[in-house]
Amino acid sequence: MTLEADVSDLWDRYQDGLTAADATDEDAAVVDEFLAALEAGEVRAAEKTGDDVTSWEANEWVKRGILLNFGLRETEAREYGGVTYHDVLPLRDTDDLGERGTRNTPDGTAIRRGAYLGSDCIMMSPSFVNMGAYVGDGTLVDSCDTVGSCAQLGENVKLGANTLIGGVLEPVEDAPVIIEDGVSLGAGCRVTSGFRVGENSIVGENTLLTPRIPVYDLVEEEVIYGHLPAERRAFTRMVESSVGDHDLFEGGAYKPAVVATHVEEDTLEATQREDALRE
Repeated sequence: MTLEADVSDLWDRYQDGLTAADATDEDAAVVDEFLAALEAGEVRAAEKTGDDVTSWEANEWVKRGILLNFGLRETEAREYGGVTYHDVLPLRDTDDLGERGTRNTPDGTAIRRGAYLGSDCIMMSPSFVNMGAYVGDGTLVDSCDTVGSCAQLGENVKLGANTLIGGVLEPVEDAPVIIEDGVSLGAGCRVTSGFRVGENSIVGENTLLTPRIPVYDLVEEEVIYGHLPAERRAFTRMVESSVGDHDLFEGGAYKPAVVATHVEEDTLEATQREDALRE
């Protein structure tokens, strides 16, 4: 049987009432093999099926495999950096990172089991990469960043400090966040609820990207939800709210929106200057 078939079979048994106490050594071997495949980049939580950023599709069986690692494991006391913590999973073994040129600075970088980090990545302290996440070659995860469960980050992505990339587990989402190749997110950005950012886009600091907030794409002159097209410069602006004429809001009420326009040459040059940090 294939790994996908093994995971699917185990999921069916779990749905029928299989518990961590009932799981056999053979069951444990399946979930361990699944984690190893995630860490090797052989299995991913989502795949791009076309040319556009909207063509990403979630691999439902992979999300189920991740959920099995919580449902069929017991919480245990574990050690990391001389500190005892309690979790169902240990942190990821990082012995393979150095040989690929990837570095994680001490002492607050945490990479959970089942996370993939490519070659020449940088993880600054403190930062956290959760189970099922995929971090492509040359990507920078800056200080105080979180890469949520199953989030898919492409190559040469730059996450500014204090940036949150949402996951699919808490709360449970249908699809992971997608950040394509060459994207730069400014400090304090939040990307949640399966939002997808197209390649080579540059997002201004403190921008919230979520399917519930409209994106006013000035390039194509349309309002879109759930994704930012490729090669856009995006930033937050306030637009008039539907409750703007309420008596409680003196001067009107407004809500956040995202404005997307062409990437300007000076903006592109500013992001490229940061490449010196990687050499």
